[in-house]
Amino acid sequence: MKRLVFIASVLFFALGCTPEYGQRNPYLQEVRFSVELNLNLPAYAPLQQVGNPVLITTTGVGTQGVYVINTGFDQFRAFEAACPNHAPNTCSLLKLSGQNVVCGCEGYTYTLFTGQMLERPNDGKRYYDLLSYQAELFANTLRVYQP
Repeated sequence: MKRLVFIASVLFFALGCTPEYGQRNPYLQEVRFSVELNLNLPAYAPLQQVGNPVLITTTGVGTQGVYVINTGFDQFRAFEAACPNHAPNTCSLLKLSGQNVVCGCEGYTYTLFTGQMLERPNDGKRYYDLLSYQAELFANTLRVYQP
């Protein structure tokens, strides 16, 4: 029985049947960090309202920083500020455009509510959504981290 499970597992992975959901981005390193944001401070006060994103550029937080947005009902999303579809460089810092972010290199647009790429090209290439981080609210302090 163990031999059968082993052979089935090898065939499954060898044939490329692994799910893509949940795979980390090959262009961006997984940077471990933890930062606490006091939502009472003026710099983070916009996060008290739904739909207001804030860019955190503290050294050591993400690769090029982290965008955080309040998605409602005390839920927050946090995403890497570097474009997920190429290695970080001088134009890869995502620029805020309302509740979306735009890559300065190719103009790819991503929504901060889900992290998904909008208007994904249909050219057969693999495109990545925003690299997400953990976000937890405790009273008026938001902890954003990558374990």
